[in-house]
Amino acid sequence: MRALVLGGSVFVGRRLVEHLLAEGHELAVLNRGVTPTALPDGVEHLVADRTDMDAVSRVLSGRRWDAIFDVSGFVMVAGGGDIGGLLDLVDGSVGHYVYVSSIMAYDQSQLGVFPWHEELDIDRSGPRSYGGFKAMVETEMLRRHASTGFPVTIVRPAAIYGPYNNIYDMETPMFLRLIQRRPILLPHGGLVAGSYGHVDDLCRLMVDVIGVEAAQGEVFNATAEAVTSMLYVDTLAAIVGVEAEVVMIPDERPEGFPSGVHGHLFGSGHHAVLSTDKARRLLGFEPELGFEDGHRHTYNWFKKQGWDRLDGPLSDPVWRSSWDFEAESRAVAMLRGVR
Repeated sequence: MRALVLGGSVFVGRRLVEHLLAEGHELAVLNRGVTPTALPDGVEHLVADRTDMDAVSRVLSGRRWDAIFDVSGFVMVAGGGDIGGLLDLVDGSVGHYVYVSSIMAYDQSQLGVFPWHEELDIDRSGPRSYGGFKAMVETEMLRRHASTGFPVTIVRPAAIYGPYNNIYDMETPMFLRLIQRRPILLPHGGLVAGSYGHVDDLCRLMVDVIGVEAAQGEVFNATAEAVTSMLYVDTLAAIVGVEAEVVMIPDERPEGFPSGVHGHLFGSGHHAVLSTDKARRLLGFEPELGFEDGHRHTYNWFKKQGWDRLDGPLSDPVWRSSWDFEAESRAVAMLRGVR
């Protein structure tokens, strides 16, 4: 298979490149060439900014692909972009186009309604928000499929974790809190539920849909199981081999209480569970890594990177999510009445 990955520098795109190479596919990656990530040997590197359709056209015109995997959509939120122009460019020259959307493409007013399936309403807020942008792109691609047969499949993951995760307020700081025996702050009684999936399962789903006619023009939720934030902490603590010291954050927080003292997925704004029945029914898809096994795999990778010895926070220029253990300590002190 001749495949093109739009993105390929970080997290899902980087892991997808590894999967495709391991399966022996001919591969090219298109990105801006800004993120300092060395591509593996044998991968063709195409450089263009997706917000510049003239540049994209110069590197893609006249080329045909068995599959295009679009995992770089986030950059479009900040810079705008011509989705129609991209589809004009590749329509007729690609066998299958897989677009990675997000749970945020759903209308977020449905929070607390379980589970979310693919027929529920989507975000209509427009392209200046992350979810609105994802929903807008989905709509354009499905409209193109209806009018020209454009062979698109859309996958909507929720919280994806695993090797190369560049959202640094998820498993990375949680492993560190547990290793360093730090208190763990949880809002809402630890009852916020969310769906989680290992990056390898997401990559496998994206590759497996290629050439499946029943998948074209369809949207599929893509994660494993849902857990509460309390079960999240308890499971990762068991993997690390310690007992978690949990401090609950009251709904009425003290004056001056620090912000950003827990992972963003533990807030009420992410209280949502995805149904994957459609992917199971139409594609026969089953995640290979459950929540505990997937995080155990991730913890082994984490230690191989030497991240269990990190002495400061990591940061990412796209997501800008990180951790602040000093702020967490102040928050714990406030809740315990320590001066």
